[in-house]
Amino acid sequence: MKPNILFLFADQHRHDILGCAGHPLVQTPNIDAIASEGVHFTKTWCQSPICQPSRASVITGRYAHEIGVTHNTGGFDPEWPTVMKQLQVAGYDTATIGKTHYHESYQPPKADGEIDMRSKEGFVKSFGWDYVLEEYDKYLHAARRLTTPYTEHLSEHGMLDEYRAQIKGAFRLTPEHWRGQTSVLPQELDLTSFLADEANQWLRQRSTDKPFMLKLAFVQPHVPLISDPVWSEYYADADIQVPALNPAQASNKDWAKYMSLLAEHSQAQMMDHDFVRAGIRQYFGMVSLVDQKVGEVLATLDELGQLDNTWIIYTSDHGEMLGDHKLWAKMNFYHGSVQVPLIIRPPGGVLHRDEDALVELTDVTATLADIGGAEAPAGGHGESLLPALEGPIGGREVVHARIGDFAGIRDSSHRLTMNVKNEVACELFNMIDDPGELVNLVDEQTEKERVDDLSEQLRNHLAN
Repeated sequence: MKPNILFLFADQHRHDILGCAGHPLVQTPNIDAIASEGVHFTKTWCQSPICQPSRASVITGRYAHEIGVTHNTGGFDPEWPTVMKQLQVAGYDTATIGKTHYHESYQPPKADGEIDMRSKEGFVKSFGWDYVLEEYDKYLHAARRLTTPYTEHLSEHGMLDEYRAQIKGAFRLTPEHWRGQTSVLPQELDLTSFLADEANQWLRQRSTDKPFMLKLAFVQPHVPLISDPVWSEYYADADIQVPALNPAQASNKDWAKYMSLLAEHSQAQMMDHDFVRAGIRQYFGMVSLVDQKVGEVLATLDELGQLDNTWIIYTSDHGEMLGDHKLWAKMNFYHGSVQVPLIIRPPGGVLHRDEDALVELTDVTATLADIGGAEAPAGGHGESLLPALEGPIGGREVVHARIGDFAGIRDSSHRLTMNVKNEVACELFNMIDDPGELVNLVDEQTEKERVDDLSEQLRNHLAN
């Protein structure tokens, strides 16, 4: 019988906020345990440092500019070949629980009347999912009168109004959005707990002998920076180190304008060390709750006798700046934003090792197909990572990412950002000598040849 696949997909999980990544404080014993029996890929780039385009790349194996989705407001056509459709053909029962962020085109929900978001599940299924339980960023729970499985769950427990009030008070583009807070909900009612509970129920109630591919897509540790009371208390007195809060270096007016928008989005005027530290505490709490619930899902697989027949992949759509360069969130090409965790564990496990080769999330697409004995989606660019389970791989010479009018490329030593509209290079960092990305070399005459070479590679990539 073919193996099962558990695809654990976090939202906005920064690559180095894991115990197995060497973090001295954050508690992630369950994800660390997965890594201890698998391969931890330490240089994984997402294909867009924002939600929807990254997720579109993951399921198609294509780049954001090819799909036509380079920001969160783009339409995503279900006619694209996806890895789920290929796995269905190969005999898999496919399920997604949590956030998919697929939509045809962005239409803000109307303020009048209640909208049941479950009406959109048919559209999500058309991408290749047999079962869908869709959830959303917390803002949607509060900003409009929308019904989702989670809001209905909170309503049944008499907590929806209190929850909505807290989330509405921490809405985007306000300081409260980034101010660390403790949730008004008990841990068992947290959105992360709800999604894990739904996954456990789906696993226990399956009525088919088909192998499964379950994507459990947590909505956290995405902002707002609000964690459950248990983990909030755990990190309350933690000795959290705050980055230097050095603003980004802008080499030209276009990049300066864009970085100014990101600083405004981050409420940079509020970002003193105490403010950032409070936010990081709650981010750690959200990560640890995700980890706790991952452990519960693994326990369910073990209880059902399926753990030793299940591949486990853990990753995220993009990272989180956590105050680096005096920024929150993502939407840039600093490593905190564009680099993500990636761990692959086969059934029964293998001898752990870290793989330092450059890889992309498009490679996860090909890996999922390879695991299931399926053809990779037509037109995809991924390369299966299964050979890494047997030993070191060469990886990619370069990796790519795109958001809006800007694109990034990285090779083994340097990273470059380019304005797509005018093809002007905005950033060049030496990732070996300057891992903190503090010295922008793009205007240095000694680096002109390198800037020209990486820019040409990026232009060729975007032209294809």
